[in-house]
Amino acid sequence: MRDLNLAHARVDLVVPNRKLRCGNCRRVRTEGQSFVSPYRRHTLRFERAVADLCRHLPIKQVADHFGLTWHAVKEIDKQRLEREVGTPCYDGLRLLAVDEVAVHKGHTYLTTVLDLETGRIVWVGKGRTEATLAGFFDELTQEQRQSIEAVATDMAAGFRNAVEKACPHAALVYDLFHVVAKYSREVVDVVRLQEAKKQDEAGRKLIKGSRYLLLKNAANLPGSQRKRLRELLAANENLNTIYVLKDQLKRIWTYRHPAWARKALDQWCALADASGIPTLATFARNLRRHEKGIVSHCRYAIHTGRLEGINNKIKVIKRQAYGFRDDAYFILKIKGAFPGSLQLDPR
Repeated sequence: MRDLNLAHARVDLVVPNRKLRCGNCRRVRTEGQSFVSPYRRHTLRFERAVADLCRHLPIKQVADHFGLTWHAVKEIDKQRLEREVGTPCYDGLRLLAVDEVAVHKGHTYLTTVLDLETGRIVWVGKGRTEATLAGFFDELTQEQRQSIEAVATDMAAGFRNAVEKACPHAALVYDLFHVVAKYSREVVDVVRLQEAKKQDEAGRKLIKGSRYLLLKNAANLPGSQRKRLRELLAANENLNTIYVLKDQLKRIWTYRHPAWARKALDQWCALADASGIPTLATFARNLRRHEKGIVSHCRYAIHTGRLEGINNKIKVIKRQAYGFRDDAYFILKIKGAFPGSLQLDPR
């Protein structure tokens, strides 16, 4: 069996296994060894060294370093992950964040559930539908569901329905990032293209390439781009309107009293309705239907910002391995990368 190298010299142990006959059942048994797992050909300390290196390097590099096959290293690492994070623990969940991440081409997604108080990835499921998230809640006991106080998510109907059915007492908190991103897609991009079609050649030239000027915060723009933004907004009233309302939309999430947040939302929707821009008015009507989830941020100031960063790390894990053929192993790698810490700030 393979053991740790001695300096640069490979070490293989030849260990005799004695066969014994049991005095009670009279069956023949093979003697076990304390330094190796049953039916394994690597010592425990060798497997620990391989698994520790897998925390930081891709499997192929670890396999090349130890002179092992890719599958042998993967099996060692998978067993380590199953011991550490393979058994789910759902006790003490209070504040959660839910989001999806694309992992393969062809609209293949994983849904991730994050414990905001510990920074631990609690659960990962394949897909991004209502049934996907319902599978997570099905694994919880009634007592564990009752302990959940709030869930931060986007305005996707599937996630909303799953939370409301499983935890009707929990507050659903709509994330500012997703609302503003939705506004950028459905209002800013659409109105910008509509206005470009109305202009003459000089007007189209002014609007061309202005997408990120309208999406970024003015404070993040260099001086030359700020000047161009001022010229653009001064020349087009509709673009100026949607830009100003974008900043006012963000301010709704700064309120800490529900009544003031609700009043600010009503005022914003009234301005959108009075703007005369059909796309903006449609967005405002949809936003009114999600008032409860928007105002909930006053009581629970949580968001999915940390989960967005985790999703980027998940994509790095995927690219590092050039993709995963074993979905169960991929999910274990995700959980192992984010075991959580009780010292983390829930915000």
